[in-house]
Amino acid sequence: MRFLPTLFLILLCFPAAAQRSTGGTGGVPSTELFHRAQKNLTRTIVHDIFSPPVASRVYVYANVAAYEVLVRNHKQYKSLYGQIPGVPDLARIPTPGQINYPLAALYALFQTGGKMVFSEPLLQDSAAVILQEMHETDPAVYQNSLRFGQAVSDSILRWAAQDHYPETRRRRRYTYSKAPGKWVPTPPGYFDAVEPYWNQIRPMVMDSAQQFKPAPPPAFSTNKESEFMKQAYEVYDRTRQMPPEHTLIASYWDCNPFYLNTQGHLNFATKKLSPGGHWMSIAGQAAATANLDWPATAGAYLLTSIALFDGFISCWDEKYRSQLIRPETVINTYIDEKWRPLLQTPPFPEYTSGHSVISTASATVLADYFGKDFTFIDNTEVEYGLPERRFTSFRQACDEAAISRLYGGIHYRAAIEEGQIQGEKVGQLVLDKIRLRP
Repeated sequence: MRFLPTLFLILLCFPAAAQRSTGGTGGVPSTELFHRAQKNLTRTIVHDIFSPPVASRVYVYANVAAYEVLVRNHKQYKSLYGQIPGVPDLARIPTPGQINYPLAALYALFQTGGKMVFSEPLLQDSAAVILQEMHETDPAVYQNSLRFGQAVSDSILRWAAQDHYPETRRRRRYTYSKAPGKWVPTPPGYFDAVEPYWNQIRPMVMDSAQQFKPAPPPAFSTNKESEFMKQAYEVYDRTRQMPPEHTLIASYWDCNPFYLNTQGHLNFATKKLSPGGHWMSIAGQAAATANLDWPATAGAYLLTSIALFDGFISCWDEKYRSQLIRPETVINTYIDEKWRPLLQTPPFPEYTSGHSVISTASATVLADYFGKDFTFIDNTEVEYGLPERRFTSFRQACDEAAISRLYGGIHYRAAIEEGQIQGEKVGQLVLDKIRLRP
């Protein structure tokens, strides 16, 4: 007999806890539970300190699983089968009787995400609470839904296992170039390069990691009249006397999963969500503001996660091709050895700006989904001590996220501007390749 997952057994043993309401199989639960599930997935990713590219991988497969469950019950939506190479034909999975599809979708999301994080028990604890709040009063339907969600998750996980991620875990440590102008680790942690082989991961919609190779960055030069040094001096000059609003913007979009605090000989980390986690949060807030139903909400999360996933692959491909030196190293070496950036420099090469790429890719798909002039209030950073911010469009938000890297002192202007061009191409490709409705 096949071994049933721990969470599956917990939920089957306590079905009475799900019978406090009259929702039953005939009612449709609030999508608020879907949003809570996404937030709990993000909290687990934050807890496990996944890098931004790895976090995007967790998001995309978990949301593919949830979406594919829901489209089985909504014929006005299309499966990803035939749209993304390799996606399994989940229509072949038989339904074991009557299904509560939102319940099955949440279970598929939790089971898929759970297998991709380190702290699976942490995610299972929150999953048990949320799934019981679905208020499914028929025990047979409850069990059928979990079984179906598990079957979809198993199929998606088998597909995910073939994306070359395991192979990148076994690659040799990255060897730094000693050529002038190439990236080297930066203070205070001097961490090793993050995900130098991420361009080997299988994309969702791009034909290869090189599909949107950006124009090369300005050539490294120590000549003050060179374009490179002009951009270095721009970072230096802008960050020395910034208005409070620019400081707030830099902090708001920091999204550093692992900020290293140093106090004398004491070092400790502060955890935050990744840039991708911030945009998944924006997608959820937009869906809630628009009062979307379950499949439409799943579609918003899905398209955003695909844009993030391919955006990171495209960006990381360029980062380790150009291997460009960070502003902190250049300014400390050639301009002012005492200067420090407002934000902590991330441990990977400078060009292009990851936040610029993935923010613009996400904004591109969300603007198409909700409208170019969709107004929303973003409260993502409130739990990290920062105020809400109001945006009149997704483009305004992504432009602010991009320029925040200059304000923070961690990117030159070329990386920001070329990163946005790169991200828009990724986002537009997602829209060209994926059709959620026939």
